[in-house]
Amino acid sequence: MDSAVVDVTGTFQEEDIIGLWDEIGPLLEKHYREIAHYQDIPLSVDREAYNRLQIDGRLRVFTVRTKEWQLIGYAIFVLRYNLHYKESFQALQDVLFLLPEYRKTRIGSRLIDFADECLREDGVQVVIHHMKAAHSFGPLLERKGYELQDLIYTKRLDR
Repeated sequence: MDSAVVDVTGTFQEEDIIGLWDEIGPLLEKHYREIAHYQDIPLSVDREAYNRLQIDGRLRVFTVRTKEWQLIGYAIFVLRYNLHYKESFQALQDVLFLLPEYRKTRIGSRLIDFADECLREDGVQVVIHHMKAAHSFGPLLERKGYELQDLIYTKRLDR
């Protein structure tokens, strides 16, 4: 899609993952193909675990859609009290994705703002974002007041 004709008016809402699976599946697959570090580990989403989190009130799914109601992005968070700071209610970003043709707009930034406001209303004290080192959106988060706190390393043990 030519970025010059992209409609950037997107609508933002919180949605229920249970009713979203058919629609979000193709985007999850695109997301996986774009950023999965271990491409030999197949994408196999544990829908039942996500559904349980949703039912338990511990999952927040924020979406952005075009005016034609096409799903173009999502930000999914797991909410919990931190194991080290048991009075601190926190939101850990599980996945955040926006179709590539919308990334040169402000929609991604507005999706993060929308999620932050909703999470604030939920009583969240700290929001934690993670990202692949090769696909960093750290500068965007820093402009929004986020701070770099942790670095994460991985190692395959099955090789």
